[in-house]
Amino acid sequence: MPSLLALLTAALLASWAPLPTEAGSWWSLAMNPVQRPEMFIIGAQPVCSQLPGLSPGQRKLCQLYQEHMAYIGEGAKTGIRECQHQFRQRRWNCSTVDNTSVFGRVMQIGSRETAFTYAVSAAGVVNAISRACREGELSTCGCSRTARPKDLPRDWLWGGCGDNVEYGYRFAKEFVDAREREKNFAKGSEEQGRVLMNLQNNEAGRRAVYKMADVACKCHGVSGSCSLKTCWLQLAEFRKVGDQLKEKYDSAAAVRVTRRGKLELVNSRFNPPTPEDLVYVDPSPDYCLRNDTTGSLGTQGRLCNKTSEGMDGCALMCCGRGYDQFKSVRVERCHCRFHWCCFVRCRKCAQTVDQFVCK
Repeated sequence: MPSLLALLTAALLASWAPLPTEAGSWWSLAMNPVQRPEMFIIGAQPVCSQLPGLSPGQRKLCQLYQEHMAYIGEGAKTGIRECQHQFRQRRWNCSTVDNTSVFGRVMQIGSRETAFTYAVSAAGVVNAISRACREGELSTCGCSRTARPKDLPRDWLWGGCGDNVEYGYRFAKEFVDAREREKNFAKGSEEQGRVLMNLQNNEAGRRAVYKMADVACKCHGVSGSCSLKTCWLQLAEFRKVGDQLKEKYDSAAAVRVTRRGKLELVNSRFNPPTPEDLVYVDPSPDYCLRNDTTGSLGTQGRLCNKTSEGMDGCALMCCGRGYDQFKSVRVERCHCRFHWCCFVRCRKCAQTVDQFVCK
């Protein structure tokens, strides 16, 4: 019989054991902020081997590029926020459920929603790393070295310090795809199909950021004469990236894996997806009821719009279960007046409004 001390020791070791790789995702870096590299103290602060959700390949990259990890976390957080904005009025609203898997079991289904989540998260990493390069936060990159656009007028200067989207794209591809590329499933299996789906959607997210980066310019001269113009490469606002990826979600293609280990369209009448398009392998749940097996949170208790006929309307959001009405007090700024010079003073007005929640 093992001694009590041995049993206690085993229990302690089990409680401190690292989480299994598949129990989480690198998205968990958004929920568990990573310290800046100068804050790492050996033996006192978490190191790559202790960060939850990383695959073996991602841990190796973490060791090589430790200063990047905080920005990967910021990129994941940006992606999650954008996902929640884009789906705020839909049955599935991109809710986070814990700090390890982030979205929970719903990501085990290869649905349109999962496709969007992979794409927008990868896009967030490109965005964060590209900006960190420009701001001089990373030792391995700096300002963008993109060649001067051919259509830029000759008397405009090309330079400035642009967002390094080339480096951001390459690093995000290496890091985000590492988890998928180290998996080895049988060719033509459902598991391989899901890996190919994830890789396609990761790439679509990265390309959205890369292709939407554009030239920005600033005028110089006496009294705003704009006698000289300096231009550089600048990332698009991430909201625009999210809007484009939402359009790709709406037109996402249903695919399946072939025996040769390639993705093909379920309906061959449609055009094959480009690297910028989203794909999915499983139909979406209706997300109406809570289901712990699929990870659906259901729509009970969700606010809905009684007058809307869209997805945010009570008829669709509540899945025919009906809704309850209650009154709430909303405090808003009102009676605002401009005072010389130069500020605006407002009052606060309380207004009683009707709200509706799904049964």
